Amino acid sequence: MTDHLITLGIQIVPKSSSHDTYAFVDRAINIIQQSGVKYEITPFETVMEGKYEDLMMISEIAQKAVLEAGADECLVYYRIHYRKNQDVTFEEKRLNR
Repeated sequence: MTDHLITLGIQIVPKSSSHDTYAFVDRAINIIQQSGVKYEITPFETVMEGKYEDLMMISEIAQKAVLEAGADECLVYYRIHYRKNQDVTFEEKRLNR
């Protein structure tokens, strides 16, 4: 899509009839933390900064980890901020508050 940096917010909502879903969310966050990309955890989503293809790959791995950990299904919500010819970074967003 682009070689520029983007920000991607992801919310993974695991569904399970027999397990604590918070543990599944922690599993997804752990994947993001181990990826090496910049990230921020908020109460509703985790936001990452990086190249589009990299962030989508990390997102897919995190979703699969939730299912492999025992979730029956998961809902995934994305919010992506990108520009045509310019990076989108955490620092820039903080400066423009």
